[in-house]
Amino acid sequence: MAVATDVIKRTEQFRDDFAKLRAEIGKVIVGMEEIVEGVLICLFASGHGLLEGVPGLGKTLLVRTLSQTLDLTFSRIQFTPDLMPADIIGTNMVNESADGKRYFQFERGPVFGNVILADEINRATPKTQSALLEAMQEHTVTVSGTRYVLDEPFLVLATQNPLEMEGTYPLPEAQLDRFFFKMLVRYPNRGELSTIVGRTTGADVPFGTKVMDKQVVREWMRLVREIVIAPHVEDYAVRLVLATQPETEHATEMAKKYVRYGSSPRGAQALILAGKIRALLDARYNVGFKDIADSILPALRHRLILNFEGEAEGIISDTILKDLGERVPTQVNE
Repeated sequence: MAVATDVIKRTEQFRDDFAKLRAEIGKVIVGMEEIVEGVLICLFASGHGLLEGVPGLGKTLLVRTLSQTLDLTFSRIQFTPDLMPADIIGTNMVNESADGKRYFQFERGPVFGNVILADEINRATPKTQSALLEAMQEHTVTVSGTRYVLDEPFLVLATQNPLEMEGTYPLPEAQLDRFFFKMLVRYPNRGELSTIVGRTTGADVPFGTKVMDKQVVREWMRLVREIVIAPHVEDYAVRLVLATQPETEHATEMAKKYVRYGSSPRGAQALILAGKIRALLDARYNVGFKDIADSILPALRHRLILNFEGEAEGIISDTILKDLGERVPTQVNE
C-alpha cells in the first residue's frame, strides 16, 4: 500500500515532536519512561490518565512538567473532602451593573483549562467526583441549563494514593471507565533515586521548556485518527476485551473464575487508539498486533471488577490481564 508523501512528512514531524516532549520532560522527571509515554499517549489520543502511586514519586511533578512543555492552559485542583462541585466547574454569581441592575454571570471554574491536574482525586466525595463525569466524556460543562464547550485539547490527569484508605472515596466504576489509561507509578531504583536527589538538592532546579502549542497538539490528534487498522487486528482488540467478560465464549479461565464484570467497549477504543500512536512512533502507517498487546495493562486494568473469590484470594487485575495476553491468539480461523 502506497503512503502519501504528506502523511510520511507529518508522521516524521509527529515522531520528532513526541521525542522532544519526552526529552523535555526527562530533564525534570527521572526514569518513569513507561509512565511518561503513557501520559503522552493519553494526550494525543484525546484521553485521560489516572496515575496511582504512593506519595513523593513525582506524579504531580510529572503533570506540572507536561504543562510547562505545552503552550496550554493548566489548572490544578487539590481534591479534599470539603471540595464542592461548584469549586470545579464554576457557578453563577450575582453582579450589579453601573445602573444598579443585578444579573447573573457565570464564573468559570478550574476545569475550564486544557491540562487539568486532579490531585488525590479519591479524597473528594462522590458528589464532587461526579462533577468531572460530563467534562471527561463530552468535553462540556452544564450549569443551570446552559451548556459550555471546553477548549480542545482537554486532558484530565488524576493522581491517587493506593495505600491510604482513611478519608478517601474510591472512584465509581463509571468514572474509572472514563480514564483512557491507568498507570502504576513504581518506586525508583538506586541509580534513579541518586539522580533525583542530585537534581533536587542543588542550586539549579531543572525546568521544562515549551515544545508545541495548541494547534500542533490538535493536528497530531487528527493524525492519530487517520492511521489505518486492518479488520483482523481490530478483531484482536475486540477479542481481548471480550476475553475479560466471564460470560462470553472468549473468556479465559482466570476471567471466568475471578472476574465479576469485564471491560466496557471503551477498553477496545483505548487499545486501538493507543495502538495507532505506537505504530506512528515506530514509523508505521498501520496498526500491528504488538501495538495492541503493549497497551493491555494500562488500558484494561481499571476496567475489571473482581468477584468475591478474586478478592478473597488477593488476585489483581494485572495477573488476569497478563494471562489473557498470553492466551488470546492474535488471529482465529473462522
